[in-house]
Amino acid sequence: MQPVDVKGLGLDDYYEVIDKPMDFSTIKNQMEAKDGTGYKNVREICADVRLVFKNAMKYNAEKSDVHVMAKTLLAKFEEKWLQLLPKVTEEEKRREEDEAEAQLDMQLAQEAAYAKIARDISNEVDEVDTNLEELREVVVQKCRKISTEEKRSIGHALAMLSPEDLSKALEIVAQNNPSFLSVAEEVDLDMDAQVCIDPFLYSQF
Repeated sequence: MQPVDVKGLGLDDYYEVIDKPMDFSTIKNQMEAKDGTGYKNVREICADVRLVFKNAMKYNAEKSDVHVMAKTLLAKFEEKWLQLLPKVTEEEKRREEDEAEAQLDMQLAQEAAYAKIARDISNEVDEVDTNLEELREVVVQKCRKISTEEKRSIGHALAMLSPEDLSKALEIVAQNNPSFLSVAEEVDLDMDAQVCIDPFLYSQF
């Protein structure tokens, strides 16, 4: 059944009465469409079939042959639809379950992926913590407080130095501790202030 030949039949007011024209050839094309523009489910087909008959009834007078025939065919279609409805409902339910299961599988896969990322990040953090701890130990080994015995040794060594050598020694201290300044003729070197001493620096004394 082709679309209504509006011009050929001289139906000038057809589109004023009918908001959405429909015919069986259009329904067939929609059913066979493979570009994603076709019907998504059986209920959409059913709705357009009803529209064909309802348009014919709406445009044609109630007692006209076209109106009576369209009304009769619509009634028969509804009877057939009621017979098919249980199967349609069952199929729709099955599809919903399949879609829900597929969605759950996708969600579980995403959660597993997120969990793996979280584990990888945790491992990276642990590795960084380990590296920092190793670095801290190295720094502690290279940077330590001067012991009492070392203080005595350094004091004794400084006392034995000539003025020129003492000046050089103080320069070494200043290099290790930029906050230390020697501006007076007599310098009071606070050993406890030298909280961090490099083994190489200690060896210079």
